[in-house]
Amino acid sequence: MTGKQQTFSQNRRRFLQHSFIGLGAFVGNSLFLPGIANSSPQALHTIGELLAADENGVRLPKGFTSRIVARSSHNYFGYHWPGAPDGGATFTADGGGWVYVSNSEIDKGKGGVGSLRFDKDGKLVDAYAILNNTSRNCAGGPTPWGTWLSCEEIDLGQVWECDPYGKNDPILRAALGSFTHEAVAVDTNTMQLYLTEDKRDGCLYRYTANKIDTDGYPDLDDGVLEVAEIINGKEGKLRWHMIPDPLAMKISTRKQVKQCSRFNGGEGIWYHQGSIFFTTKGDNRVYAYDIKNNDLSIIYNAALYIQPVLTGVDNITSNASGELLVAEDGGDLQIVVITKFGETIPLLQLVGHDRSEITGPAFSPDGSRLYFSSQRGMTGRSADGITFEITSPF
Repeated sequence: MTGKQQTFSQNRRRFLQHSFIGLGAFVGNSLFLPGIANSSPQALHTIGELLAADENGVRLPKGFTSRIVARSSHNYFGYHWPGAPDGGATFTADGGGWVYVSNSEIDKGKGGVGSLRFDKDGKLVDAYAILNNTSRNCAGGPTPWGTWLSCEEIDLGQVWECDPYGKNDPILRAALGSFTHEAVAVDTNTMQLYLTEDKRDGCLYRYTANKIDTDGYPDLDDGVLEVAEIINGKEGKLRWHMIPDPLAMKISTRKQVKQCSRFNGGEGIWYHQGSIFFTTKGDNRVYAYDIKNNDLSIIYNAALYIQPVLTGVDNITSNASGELLVAEDGGDLQIVVITKFGETIPLLQLVGHDRSEITGPAFSPDGSRLYFSSQRGMTGRSADGITFEITSPF
């Protein structure tokens, strides 16, 4: 067995250990709530090769099409779609429609979150802000109770809980810690939150609420923030340590526990079927944490391949067939599928966006459409971000 074949085999075994099959509480990056039936999308390992770029500069497999649904700075229903669109998710809406939310990674209090609302036929019918005056809102994550957690990627960054429909004011959730936040995922069984940190010496965090409400949801203002330690080496069992000062009043959060393990540029994070999956851009790895067995493993490592398909790992999600979708910041500007068999297969590629990055992949609630953004478009300017929709035989 060659070195590449051995790596493929090891990654496949690790991936299958996490039982990444079937439907969980989420479908893709969308919140699975009553009102919209779930589809059974095809497994993406069967999609075939990418064709030449279409009129929107997107290379897609046969049978897939793209459209641009929003451009930064353009006016939609009286709202200017924000610059530097980043992490996103979808939520069901009345009448069979849905909402796509997107962070804005603009600095110096000019960031926030915007929403695009679609009707049941996929027509854009409204756009509006759900968070303003924050900084570098990078990624985040949806919650099982129907809100969006938006994370600030700055020193002493915060997490804001937002209403995707714009009816309720955003709420600062200080108990989730002050650090260079990247993304967050909720374990729908335990209602614990897992958070990544975008620093070269960043950490993996876990929040456990002290109280659960009558609906079974956690109190995000009263709980314990912990940091992970890999007990032996780079993989294996974890030990969780309480953070003494989550607000980092005197010392940076990631420096408060000496035993904590370091992750090189924590990026996207996603929960599915009892496992937490997250990426680290600094070393191009994808991790899987088996929560029940308290076991962390590396299921993809670009350094083990002579010509890796996936580099610049960033935002991450999954589809209902149990495959991971990883967006590239750099690399070949692709969204790459990691199949249940450990294969890496390009799903799409942007052409002419060399100074940009792919952000915010999220499926519509019925799984039939995929949304994502080119953060800086074809010019490399934050004001020229482009948000796409892909339709296909998903």
